[in-house]
Amino acid sequence: AHSHSHLKHTNFTIIMSSAMQQISMRAAVRSSTVRSAKKQQQSQRIRTVTRAGDGEYGASGTSFYTTTEKQDSYPSLENILDKHCADATLKACIKELLDGCADITEALRSALVTVEGTDNSFGDKQLSVDVIADNIMWDLVKSSPTIAFGASEEEPVMVKCSGSDYTVCWDPLDGSSIVDNNWAVGTIVGVWPKNTGTGDDGMLGATGRDQVCSMVALYGPRTTVIVTLDDGVYEFSYGCTPEGCQLPDGSFEPWICSRMNIKINEDSKIFAPANMRAAQDTPGYKALLDYYMDNRYTLRYSGGLVPDVYQQFTKNMGVFTNPTSKTSPAKLRLAFEAAPFGALVELAGGKTSDGVTGGSILDVQINEVDQRTALAIGSANEVARFNELVVKK
Repeated sequence: AHSHSHLKHTNFTIIMSSAMQQISMRAAVRSSTVRSAKKQQQSQRIRTVTRAGDGEYGASGTSFYTTTEKQDSYPSLENILDKHCADATLKACIKELLDGCADITEALRSALVTVEGTDNSFGDKQLSVDVIADNIMWDLVKSSPTIAFGASEEEPVMVKCSGSDYTVCWDPLDGSSIVDNNWAVGTIVGVWPKNTGTGDDGMLGATGRDQVCSMVALYGPRTTVIVTLDDGVYEFSYGCTPEGCQLPDGSFEPWICSRMNIKINEDSKIFAPANMRAAQDTPGYKALLDYYMDNRYTLRYSGGLVPDVYQQFTKNMGVFTNPTSKTSPAKLRLAFEAAPFGALVELAGGKTSDGVTGGSILDVQINEVDQRTALAIGSANEVARFNELVVKK
């Protein structure tokens, strides 16, 4: 019996060791940028229309497809940062944060979604992937030469780090309620100078407009990250091997710029309505939802903040609404979710609303690390419609 027990323990140790080795090996592949070429991609250009023609029931007429055409080559992360990020320290911080997103990508590919057995500061059960993603971010932040303070949405307490310049707030894995479905989830990051605000941590008393950078990673079939740079919003794709981008040694850049200076149109026919329970005691929100349906808007809503707002950057339109009411109060976190996304959307030409005054979410002062807020965000005319009907502004 002792021998059998020892054998089971040995097998368990081997399995756990093998899993950790796999993650380490994948991280090594990323850090060395030595990636083997995948099967040759199709050479024809991708040509699709924005809206398909009406089908038998007209359903295809409400679908929005990509209009992105294949390029002969794609610039590297280094190339884009050299041209569009003048601050060398911020450039280094961005590269570190993208390394973290790459490590989370690799970890998610091998991790099962299970209850970890621990609670976060709000009493919510943590999932294994939440803990993995948060640990990766903390390891990065605590060892960074550029980050002076850090705070995670999992434990919203500002922690002093050993770096020099920035305060970084992050939601390590937004979408815990849908990740077990294997739906797209993401990481949200906001970067503030450490000397903004009224305290010594660069956060309390600051606003979203004080951010020097924000980024959102989307983990789906591919990993893509949108980042605010000096002159606009840029998207970087991880681990892609498009034709024309192979390096002389046969490897590929870990990050390439897949889209540059992204814009969000003023008008939209796509809507993503969160907190629909609020429509029960907010007549204006019910009127807004009726407007969307009466005017045949296309519903694109997964219940995950990252994919539901990120689509505005791929479709170049959209509106996400999350109002507050007496029976359904706002739940979004200002520093960890709303402000970083707000900086991205407004830089791309979109608009935001705090859901209370109708003003920009970027002008709301952060008075608590875990401060909550309502939010409307996306195409400018649609956010204006939200303010008119829901906020009455």
